[in-house]
Amino acid sequence: MKSQNPSAAEISPMMRELSTYIAGAPKRPLPEKVVEKTKHHVLDTIAAMVSGSRLLPGKKAIGYAKTLGGVKEATVIGSRIVTSAQNAALANGMLGHADETDDSHAPSLCHPGCAIVPAALAMSERESANGTAFLRAVALGYDVGCRMGLALHPYDFRTVGHSTHSFGPTFGAAAAAGALTGVNADQARWLLSYTAQQCSGISCWMRDEEHIEKAFDFGGMPARNGVASAAMVAAGFTAVEDVFSGERNFFIAYDETRRIGKPPEPQRLVDGLGTTFEIMNTNIKRWSVGSPIQAPLDSLLDLIRAHGIKAGDVEKVTVRVAHQGANTTDNRSMPDINMQHMCAVMLIDGIVTFISSHDEKRMKHPKVVELKRRIELHGDDEMTRVIPSRQGIVELKLKNGRELRHHTKAVRGTAQNPMTRAEVDEKAYHLLAPILGKARARKLCDAVWALDRLSNLRKLRPLLRA
Repeated sequence: MKSQNPSAAEISPMMRELSTYIAGAPKRPLPEKVVEKTKHHVLDTIAAMVSGSRLLPGKKAIGYAKTLGGVKEATVIGSRIVTSAQNAALANGMLGHADETDDSHAPSLCHPGCAIVPAALAMSERESANGTAFLRAVALGYDVGCRMGLALHPYDFRTVGHSTHSFGPTFGAAAAAGALTGVNADQARWLLSYTAQQCSGISCWMRDEEHIEKAFDFGGMPARNGVASAAMVAAGFTAVEDVFSGERNFFIAYDETRRIGKPPEPQRLVDGLGTTFEIMNTNIKRWSVGSPIQAPLDSLLDLIRAHGIKAGDVEKVTVRVAHQGANTTDNRSMPDINMQHMCAVMLIDGIVTFISSHDEKRMKHPKVVELKRRIELHGDDEMTRVIPSRQGIVELKLKNGRELRHHTKAVRGTAQNPMTRAEVDEKAYHLLAPILGKARARKLCDAVWALDRLSNLRKLRPLLRA
């Protein structure tokens, strides 16, 4: 492809650094610890996609994909559909966030995996990329997507109505997909321009009670739009040379200084590139429930195991999380995002599983309903001040008069308290096995751990179909 050869003044040093980094990603070795952590997130996201294929948002996504046709480039997971990379990315992105079991990056306030992994997987299939290129593209996607969120001041950006869960992951998906098509530095700049034009999202997704639009907003839309940007540039499209600087640029369009008091920080897109890998700062959920519920479940489990607590012993439960977390999980209609319900299930069962966190019938069970009446949820100023750390406090008042308290400061699976390979494997296997069967679930887990030895991502297709 012929470059437009713009003058140096038209391209900022930041853009030159970022576009060069994206272009060089496929050939740039990653530190071993980053390769390992990337495998954790790939397996965790694939497991979320497979399990999500049988939930309502996943069923809707697969049904929609069936209507689209498209050249046979990539697999829709949990189905027999092979369609265009863009269509597969959309469907698989929705599968990845059909549930609340996918990963999250707290500092940038997004779920990167459900957009970036589907985009990279779809483009890897289209391009017959090997496992090493795929892993490098995924790590790149986390670096670019999470940094974009940070550049926009995510918590303030969300407060004024934008969806951080859509903005950063769209750029991450585009970077990952673009690297897999082999973009050069000029093309990487065009890629980012098409991505900026497609970037959108408003935070009213919180009102989506069936999780269908939310799955699209968090996973399907960013994955599809990122792949579209990469595909268009690969097809020869040219674009604005630097969408991040100059007249009417992206950061001017989304400058919320008047409302939040501080301008965007474009330089954060390149700060620490190559030394700080944002996938290392990304959390994997121990429990298949909404993020604000993770810490209280950790606290409850510790109290149950340390003191032999049974549901019948409990007089009252008080749960304290950040105000926003309390608002989004207070007696919701879906079990896995209902704080009171999930705490009741943990106390009754002594554990929370994927099955128990999705059992809607159990929300009406008399024992659960009775226990929920004794569980209070409070938004807490202290827990709000420590955001983006998702901390939680559980206070138990027992019928014998004892009072117990546990404060979870670092949820298991967070960057501060990461899960081991064995723990990630166990979680993934239990999500995969009910859909794929035990033997194929085991083979898929093993294949992901060996991705850097896989010659072609298309070889995963038999393990991903259902």
